[in-house]
Amino acid sequence: MAIHKCIIIGSGPSGYAAAIYAARANMSPILFTGPQPGGQLTTTTEVDNYPGYPTGISGPDMMEELRAQAERFGTEVRWELISKVDFKTGEKFHKVWTESGEELHAHTIIISTGASAKYLGLSSEERLMNNGVSACAVCDGFFYKGKEVAVVGGGDTAAEEATYLAKLCPKVHLIVRRDELRASQIMQKRVFNTPNIEVHWNTETEEVLGNEKVSGIRVKNKVTGESKELPVEAFFVAIGHKPNTDIFQGFLDMDETGYLLTVPGTTKTNIPGVFASGDAADKVYRQAITAAGTGCMAALDAERYMVEEEIG
Repeated sequence: MAIHKCIIIGSGPSGYAAAIYAARANMSPILFTGPQPGGQLTTTTEVDNYPGYPTGISGPDMMEELRAQAERFGTEVRWELISKVDFKTGEKFHKVWTESGEELHAHTIIISTGASAKYLGLSSEERLMNNGVSACAVCDGFFYKGKEVAVVGGGDTAAEEATYLAKLCPKVHLIVRRDELRASQIMQKRVFNTPNIEVHWNTETEEVLGNEKVSGIRVKNKVTGESKELPVEAFFVAIGHKPNTDIFQGFLDMDETGYLLTVPGTTKTNIPGVFASGDAADKVYRQAITAAGTGCMAALDAERYMVEEEIG
């Protein structure tokens, strides 16, 4: 069976950036797009903060441009997902299987499977996605500058997003299910010291209101049973992300929530020849530009690994 130089699992900014660099290094990469070709950005209507697009670009259009660029340098893009892997220390190649059962071998593997935002599961939330409903304040907060918004969540992410939005918006409603925040003490202090953040304790979101875009939310106090409407124009869900790394369990080191662990300053995992990039290994920044940056790093790390091991 042929041993490929490089297989990239997952698309999105990290996968396509890795493909561009690996292809230019004559590694003839094969990229498997996964179940969501283009990753999370394909659910974003407008990308306004990626350098090089002064007037902005839609997420799907940006991913199509990255894919075309990767293919121009010789990347083979396969519209399939990898369902099983076999990574072993000491081996000169690693095994992966597609969903259809095809087995492939490669000297290097770059993981770019990303992470998926968690949502409340409301039908109105899904209906108004990208029309006021968002899982990223840094990505979309600018569009609601000067407007009243809401954030749901009680951890560090929710506290961080609420304080970020408070710099742009006259009022931020923080919707917390419990009677306390789970966020770290320093993040709680920032929330409580920000006068335009109003915390709604013991509160659940019943519905996101609006026809074509968010016009408010209806919330219910779990203690009193009282329901009320808040006139917000954006609803930011900050209840966490789940890295798409389940198939790597038992092979790669990861933290308690499933984010892949890499050697600091590199994309190297605990298995030689296997590299992790993008949101699958990043629970801090989670931006398209940082994902693309680590995709570049992964390709360079993979190429250097091939040279050091005198492969190919």
